[in-house]
Amino acid sequence: MLFDFHGTLAQVEDPVTWVLAAAAACGRELDRGRATVLADRLVMAGRAGGPLPHRVPPALAEHWADRDLYAQSHRAAYTGLASTVPTDVEGLPDALYDRLLGPDGWLPYADTLSTLRTLHDAGIKVAVVSNIGFDIRPHFDAWGMSSLIDAYALSFELGRTKPDPAIFLRACGMLGADPERTLMVGDSPADAGAVKAGCAALVLPAAEPGRPNGLGATLALAGCAA
Repeated sequence: MLFDFHGTLAQVEDPVTWVLAAAAACGRELDRGRATVLADRLVMAGRAGGPLPHRVPPALAEHWADRDLYAQSHRAAYTGLASTVPTDVEGLPDALYDRLLGPDGWLPYADTLSTLRTLHDAGIKVAVVSNIGFDIRPHFDAWGMSSLIDAYALSFELGRTKPDPAIFLRACGMLGADPERTLMVGDSPADAGAVKAGCAALVLPAAEPGRPNGLGATLALAGCAA
């Protein structure tokens, strides 16, 4: 079975918490009102894990296009977008980005662990397939879930992004799985692109951080009980 990461297994922390934590890392304590205003502006500018930016400055266009293929472009794109928001907190764009790189900036969905554990106990191999510009293995380590994941097909490591069938086929190859007997679970049309690789696809709506995400539905499709 294949799973998307962001919006399927985990969600980024809420924007205000994100800003407060990043500012604290820069040695600044913001009041919640100021952090809320900044969070709204930063999300509109373009936050990794948030809605797509309304406008990407021409100077960032190349990095934006390559953000899921190269780690340096991913950082440059998102720190660059954050830098378009005026702030008096020195170093804030990099601190905001660094929250992504560690598990503290993310929350697994409430049903992620139980779903992955049930699949693992049933002998069903799992790969995470993600369009992403950094390594998420440390996140699963910190959450105590690394033993439940058999492989990672990450776009910046493979040079392919969803919905390209090649990334799904590579993930199936990592698991030794037949694509026609493999289910891809995600939250976007890019994840549904797995059908072009011969896989079945289940698209679930993304939920708020830390809430159940409907992942239990995958267990019946996999033929195992929770």
